[in-house]
Amino acid sequence: MCMFEKKYTTMKLTKLTIALLSAAAVFTSCNDDDDLGEGRFDRAELYATSTANGNITVYDFSDRNNVETSTLTTVSTSNEGISYDASSNELTVASRSNGTLNTFTNIEEAVDGTTTAVTGAISSTDLTSPRAIAVSGNLVVVSDNDGDMGGPDGNEFYVYTKSGSTLTLRDRFEIPFAVWGIEFIGNDLFAVVDQTADLAVFENFAANQEDPADATDNVLTATKRITIANLGRTHGITYNADDNLLIMTDIDQASSDSDGGFNMIPNFTTEFANVANGGTLAASSQTIVKGSATFLGNPIDVKYDDETKTVFIAEIANGGGRVLGFSNIGNGGNIAPQVNNMLEGASSVEFYEED
Repeated sequence: MCMFEKKYTTMKLTKLTIALLSAAAVFTSCNDDDDLGEGRFDRAELYATSTANGNITVYDFSDRNNVETSTLTTVSTSNEGISYDASSNELTVASRSNGTLNTFTNIEEAVDGTTTAVTGAISSTDLTSPRAIAVSGNLVVVSDNDGDMGGPDGNEFYVYTKSGSTLTLRDRFEIPFAVWGIEFIGNDLFAVVDQTADLAVFENFAANQEDPADATDNVLTATKRITIANLGRTHGITYNADDNLLIMTDIDQASSDSDGGFNMIPNFTTEFANVANGGTLAASSQTIVKGSATFLGNPIDVKYDDETKTVFIAEIANGGGRVLGFSNIGNGGNIAPQVNNMLEGASSVEFYEED
């Protein structure tokens, strides 16, 4: 049996001009490949996209005492929405500049370089303004929001099937609210409702099929929608099953680069089930990070590392764009980030760790 106790200390990494909580551990190991006592993991990578260019910036935390960055270049000039599949060693990224969904291969090997051009499958040109990606099995869902906030036209879910190196558009659903972040929990697709503080769910999502002969069948209605108390306007969403924790970002006023935050909902599945359709999830059921010390203005995407209890944020407004990480999140409040790295146009993040 492997047993270990983690302890955390703060380390300043001048090479990246970030501060990161590094994981130190007292443990008995049964895996010679990992040395958690020295903060080493087989793999621990944070991927970040940008709307300012088509690069994917990779922060390699496999040795947390010596974090390195590398750049993956793509055929796009603007990306938003990213997902990593360890089983196929592929990154799937939505291109805002090209209107396509792209899958890039051999990522683990590519990260070893300093700057590497990545290639792979490219979908048909379907997308107008992609914002986020959610993956379930061979289904890849892209939320697309082209700025029309008043109705279903301009807010869609594009559903692709992935088979080997081929991406095929299966369905396009019109959504009767402004879309942004999406996340699968089991078979259910959860979606933030842009322009509001609401969270919606489409149960058993994959069972929905569009009818090419009847456009009205292509409007997809949420099974349930609730409001999250003490949240201004939401964009990003992520869920961790091990901690049963859901996190939603709050951009509040889009014109401000300093009023953002994020709301954490522990025991999420129970909390969500206990709120009736159209009801409000109370602030007492949440832990909220917000305030002048956070560098949060328009946080538009979020991921969570349950090993170090770190929340990673793509912040697009403050300072022109930042990748932020918060590890001292237990009590919430106006806390400073432990990761604070400038990245112009930071638009989405993905985290993968392999012990």
